[in-house]
Amino acid sequence: MQVTRRRDTPGELALREALHALGLRYRIDGALPDTRRRADIAFFALRVAVFVDGCFWHGCPEHGTWPKTNAAWWRTKIKGNIERDRDTDVRLRSAGWTVLRFWTHDDMNAAAKRVAEVVRIRKRKMGPSARPCRTSRDTSDQAQR
Repeated sequence: MQVTRRRDTPGELALREALHALGLRYRIDGALPDTRRRADIAFFALRVAVFVDGCFWHGCPEHGTWPKTNAAWWRTKIKGNIERDRDTDVRLRSAGWTVLRFWTHDDMNAAAKRVAEVVRIRKRKMGPSARPCRTSRDTSDQAQR
């Protein structure tokens, strides 16, 4: 389990590359407000959170597998991940965020186009008042420069 990365997975990297090619700029592994959870990719000013979920860890109905060894523990673990994902979605949506979730096996170029469409719509809705949000991480990054 120690080799399982929390960020910079192949799916995330492919999506970030596609988003960058479309001219979008974003934060990675961003801490979400009022939670102990993080978005894989976030557009904080527009309140758009993007997640790239792995098939095994998030219980993909198409590719997810259930281990046979210690099966009860794994089933509880993966179902807990799914419940946490749903809870995160509910919390963010109730706070006015748009949540986008993709599986690692999805076409990341198509996913990037969907993200770009949502970002464009959110920019139009929020208008010029959409300004970058400052986070404690932003402030500490600037202090180090």
